Amino acid sequence: MIRTVLATRYVAPLREGGSLPGLVEAEDLGTYVCKFRGAGQGVKVLVAEVVVGELARRLGIRTPDLVGIRLDAVIGTYEADEEVQDLLTASIGLNLGVDFLPGSFGYDASCRPDPEVAASVLWLDALTANVDRSWRNPNLLVWHGDLWAIDHGACLYFHHGWSGGVGSPERFARQPYDATDHVLGGYRAGLPAVDAALAPRVTRDLLAEVLAEVPDEWLEPAPGAEHPDAVRAAYVEFLLARVGGDRAWLPVADAA
Repeated sequence: MIRTVLATRYVAPLREGGSLPGLVEAEDLGTYVCKFRGAGQGVKVLVAEVVVGELARRLGIRTPDLVGIRLDAVIGTYEADEEVQDLLTASIGLNLGVDFLPGSFGYDASCRPDPEVAASVLWLDALTANVDRSWRNPNLLVWHGDLWAIDHGACLYFHHGWSGGVGSPERFARQPYDATDHVLGGYRAGLPAVDAALAPRVTRDLLAEVLAEVPDEWLEPAPGAEHPDAVRAAYVEFLLARVGGDRAWLPVADAA
């Protein structure tokens, strides 16, 4: 499982996102952007963050380190903002921390990333069905001249439909990815080469290693997958089906 630390101080809310993440200091003297389990999207968003973030890391795509952040009840005692206090109270227990990158800045039109790096991020988003990497919300940072991918909670949409059963991996495997509004859509021409390099690396063993990073308590049971390891296996099957299929999802048809 991802390393776990105890939060020692809530610093400030980050109001750019709808889920109200916050800047938190922890016992390891690190500063983290905390994604809270009590936010409206629930723990499935935290699962997507870990699965896609750790997959990105293993594929050589830069993404901040992740930790589990445990919140005690005392953390919100002196918080004056009622909205924040309610969120902290609803998030007692294990939350997700994303390493804060001091001095980083948001991606904009002035940035010129390495084309292979940009195509790799686009490929990962297509594989995991990320619906949240547009010019309105790039979810990319530039730090020390390098491109860093952040905020993967909107990936893996299929798990939000698991209340009635885990469903069909084959359906997800065929679902095309619309890159029309993607902030890196201009790099689609590089997708075939990136796909040839990255797809063979996404093996069952690699995905099992990634899913092992997800804490048991975030893996909500579903009909046909009542235990954490069964839920992990379902994620593995969905991603394997997609990476092993005919690439109907890969948005290369109108590449420039």
